[in-house]
Amino acid sequence: MAGEIPDLVAEVRTGTGKGAARQARREQLVPGIVYGGGAEPLPINFKYNYLLAQLKAGRFLSKLLNLKIEGQEDVRVICRGVQRDVVKGLPTHVDLMRLRRTTRINLFIPVDFINAEKCVGLKRGGTLTVVRPEVELNVLAGDIPEKLVVDLEGRKIGDTITISAITLPEGTKATIDRDFVIANIAAPRALAAADDEEDAE
Repeated sequence: MAGEIPDLVAEVRTGTGKGAARQARREQLVPGIVYGGGAEPLPINFKYNYLLAQLKAGRFLSKLLNLKIEGQEDVRVICRGVQRDVVKGLPTHVDLMRLRRTTRINLFIPVDFINAEKCVGLKRGGTLTVVRPEVELNVLAGDIPEKLVVDLEGRKIGDTITISAITLPEGTKATIDRDFVIANIAAPRALAAADDEEDAE
């Protein structure tokens, strides 16, 4: 299961249509809609500065969110679109989709590297070069891994770590259909330079 699913706080918007949306924007609110999940669409508002901070935090369109609305049960959602002002680029409307536990979605899951102190390559001066700090996976909304773990114990200089080296949770699969690189252990610069000189000779 996922660890901490970030909260997204909103309030119910009274009234629908362009008039209500315009009124919301005058009050420094950003209108939105929550749909799907077998329930009726729900018009909502976000506080403008709060939403801006959420967007700046990154991955707003590709991470699971826990929608909190006063007086209602929390619901898991994913953002399906943010409309922006064509001139200023600021948010003007947000579309959120409710998720059932059995819904399959694509999410970016962070990669965690463990046992660096037991890595032979790093002890010998090698550098861990992370190619993908996050991996996009197709997952069930009710069973999202908190992170993917790469064990560096025994890894040597020149080793390449690919997605096949990671045991993915059952029912989870990468969205890219090939054995792509997650990270590698590069030689120290001095050693790499020496090798280049030898090749030149």
